[in-house]
Amino acid sequence: MVTTDLSFLTRVRNTIQDLPPAERRLADFVCDFPGELASYSASELAALAHVSNATVTRLIQRLGYENYEDARRHARNEKQTGSRFFISDHSSIGKNQPLAAHIGQTITNLENTFLSIHDGHIDAVVQAILSARKTWVIGFRSSHPFAAYFQWQMTQVTENIFSIPGAGQTLGEYIASFNSADVVVVFALRRRIAKMDALLSAIEKSGAKLLYITDEGAPFRSGAHWHFMCQTLAPGPLFNHVSVMALCHLMITRAIEHAGAPGRKRLRDIETAGDFLQEL
Repeated sequence: MVTTDLSFLTRVRNTIQDLPPAERRLADFVCDFPGELASYSASELAALAHVSNATVTRLIQRLGYENYEDARRHARNEKQTGSRFFISDHSSIGKNQPLAAHIGQTITNLENTFLSIHDGHIDAVVQAILSARKTWVIGFRSSHPFAAYFQWQMTQVTENIFSIPGAGQTLGEYIASFNSADVVVVFALRRRIAKMDALLSAIEKSGAKLLYITDEGAPFRSGAHWHFMCQTLAPGPLFNHVSVMALCHLMITRAIEHAGAPGRKRLRDIETAGDFLQEL
């Protein structure tokens, strides 16, 4: 089997400029729709790209694979990482997905997400955050805005919640501070960073309660206190993150409810300070 030091797409992009016309046409097609190689046979791929079977064979060998199945296995492994490149297909190009398809998928995503997340789970998370020494919120790439939003909204009822790391910072300084009195919320939507497992292991080792929020494609994390999976399927080329925002909204709203009189006082104090400073 071929080594996977370079991704499948990197192999194609590194060779595309030096390819003869037919192979370059195939390489261009594969770069646009790598998921087709993961899903189809060599003959089917040749027909889709309008090249011969021999052209497919030559390109696969030029990329350093022993055979087509070797290349397809590599592409299939990359498809499982969640890249949208591998989810798009050539038949969808130039087609506008109807509004009803997006709305329907959004509703289905919400329903399926909350089939496995119950009131008791939400209440347990909220109580843990409200009683924690500190709550740390982490998110990279597409997960970062959700982490920032969650921290920003939750700070209205609890002052000991922090979105990390800050600009120019690394996580090591913070992980050293985690302990069993803390809660760590990790948003890890596709595509997850390469060191995510190491980060989660470090959090679990610290004894902090871990809330792990992912899409439906992540392996279940048995070491987390709570693992909430949000369905993100979509008819178009992008993931649908409505269920993630809905989960954030539910947890924040429930936190305000559980915070009681002290929470309402903090909300009033924030409004008073805003008025005094004329910030809004």
